[in-house]
Amino acid sequence: MPHDTEHTYVNERNPLAVPHGERVSSGPSAAPERWLTRRLYELVGSPALEVRLWDGSSVGSGDSTLAVEIMDRGALYELLRNPNLGYGDLYSTGRIEVHGELKEVMNILVRAVNEREGRKPAWLEWLWRDKPSIGADVSGARGNIHHHYDLGNEFYSLWLDHAAMQYTCAYFESPDNTLEQAQLAKLEHVCRKVRLQPGETVIEAGCGWGGLARYMAKQYGAKVRAFNISREQIEYAREQARREGLDHLVEYVEDDYRNISGSCDHFVSVGMLEHVGPANYEALAKVARRCLHPEGLGLIHTIGRNRPRPVNKWIEQRIFPGAYVPSAAELMTLFEYDDLSVLDVENLRLHYAQTLDNWLERFRVHRDWVAQQYDERFARAWELYLATSSATFTQGGMQLFQVVFAPARSNNVPRNRAHLYETTAAPREWADG
Repeated sequence: MPHDTEHTYVNERNPLAVPHGERVSSGPSAAPERWLTRRLYELVGSPALEVRLWDGSSVGSGDSTLAVEIMDRGALYELLRNPNLGYGDLYSTGRIEVHGELKEVMNILVRAVNEREGRKPAWLEWLWRDKPSIGADVSGARGNIHHHYDLGNEFYSLWLDHAAMQYTCAYFESPDNTLEQAQLAKLEHVCRKVRLQPGETVIEAGCGWGGLARYMAKQYGAKVRAFNISREQIEYAREQARREGLDHLVEYVEDDYRNISGSCDHFVSVGMLEHVGPANYEALAKVARRCLHPEGLGLIHTIGRNRPRPVNKWIEQRIFPGAYVPSAAELMTLFEYDDLSVLDVENLRLHYAQTLDNWLERFRVHRDWVAQQYDERFARAWELYLATSSATFTQGGMQLFQVVFAPARSNNVPRNRAHLYETTAAPREWADG
């Protein structure tokens, strides 16, 4: 990438006042800038790679084929203001370049940041803090969902599985499963966990493109009401149900989870809790308890983390607005609100890392199309998002929890997990959907 040689004014008394988005690279880096770069490198954990400056100088050590290059002076100051937000923005616009495999570089960075966590000076923790999103109201939730999920069904179809369009963690019973096999195995795993039986009723909160509801109807003969506030996803789901002859068993409702009514044998939510926020956990718990039959079973599948922390500011602002990822302890509070008992918790963290690796590989196959349809900045942002997410799960910064629950007084609960493993969850003949 060519360097920007036009000089832009910098406030010498406050170097952090460089205007956002402007390039400032009129010559070689100054000694204070090289010192600031080294301090930044140390503060993020001294990752085993080089950090190169716009004039070819560098700090850090490690494999010389792996490097992060800061392309202009202004980019350095944006990083210093808040690397959590700045890194993603600067990479998206080409003002940071990565040399070597992006996913490998992000694994190194994430590992270093994780090891450094909690050891930065208090003033710096305050400066770089990410304000958590605790939950949106109905109108805010619609805006957040529109931002992320209504980018176009064609975009997601390029890199999600072709069997059920699942934008959630797959279940790789074997490391060599295809993405299609693993996503169908996830759907079967969910059905087995709630002990779904033919003819039973299910309410699903947040249904994505409707794959789980159709699977329950097709494989189990279940009657499903699935709720979602993404119009594009609902329209796709309804059309697929009509094409598959399942619309007499599946009803897709364009509405917020807070407005769910009716009763069911099973209440499930796969990949929605990240959009709910702790402030709304009580509302979700009350809906689940109100809808579930006294001896029903429910399941919540969500990204989690080991301790409470805000979502990375760049991902929350640019990719997933309004997102909040709960710790295990925060997640458990949901079930305390309305007399629900937790029966089983499973962590599928490494399954999500492998899912993301598959998504990233498929995204890259279609990257040129994405850049043409949206723009290069969008393509870079999503490639970074997928690579960073893979690294975060691989390095243990994120978890994937599946929680089975029931009304507290129900004794119609599994005594063990034998029913999950009696047969393979995704026979190969299902791989094409």
